[in-house]
Amino acid sequence: MRLQKYIALCGVTSRRKAEKLILEGKVKVNDKVVNELGTVIDIDKDKVKVNDKLIKPERNKVYIMLNKPIGYVTTLKDEQNRKIVTDLIEGVKERIYPVGRLDADTTGLLLLTNDGDITYKLTHPSNEVPKRYIAIVEGVPNKLELERFRKGLKIDGRYTSKAKIKIIRRYEDESILDITIHEGRNRQVKKMCEAINHPVKKLKRIAIGELELGGLNLGEWRYLEDDEIEYLKNL
Repeated sequence: MRLQKYIALCGVTSRRKAEKLILEGKVKVNDKVVNELGTVIDIDKDKVKVNDKLIKPERNKVYIMLNKPIGYVTTLKDEQNRKIVTDLIEGVKERIYPVGRLDADTTGLLLLTNDGDITYKLTHPSNEVPKRYIAIVEGVPNKLELERFRKGLKIDGRYTSKAKIKIIRRYEDESILDITIHEGRNRQVKKMCEAINHPVKKLKRIAIGELELGGLNLGEWRYLEDDEIEYLKNL
């Protein structure tokens, strides 16, 4: 098995982040540092350590949906000592990690798991899994701005994919928008709204693919239902 896949299988992190750990020299196979991504290991004989800690595959796969509050970061460690999302998950013995990211000041649907294959499916750009948001922005976008948003905007030097946007409510100095994107670039929704001159004041993710936040209260979490897990596996 490829080393990065094995690390994800052990529930340490996603396959993509496992690749980063390998390149950073934080992974050892039989006590020797390995920093080549193509490395293949014998999962029955080789001993793998990440940050000098021996890892083994997680037998029990866990799939959790969280309604992330403001102020929590979607990393497992934070240099600024901010609160991390796994602090909200109590009573789960398995090592789980967030799928993708939400900014500290963004709320809403976040998935956590120890299934590296599911994480890969949800985060790889080629799968184009839709992510739906409700955004409160400054001002009210006009037809031209909405059309620009839908066709794709140039942010960070390259264009975004086509997106969906509609106005739910209009007020004097702000509006509520329903936005769907198919990518996962850093702060993408916020940057797209800024690009049409309507900065985000509040942002909440309400759906990932067919998985919806529903009535889950802020800060609460639940295990995914069997049909939801099946949906993810069939992506």
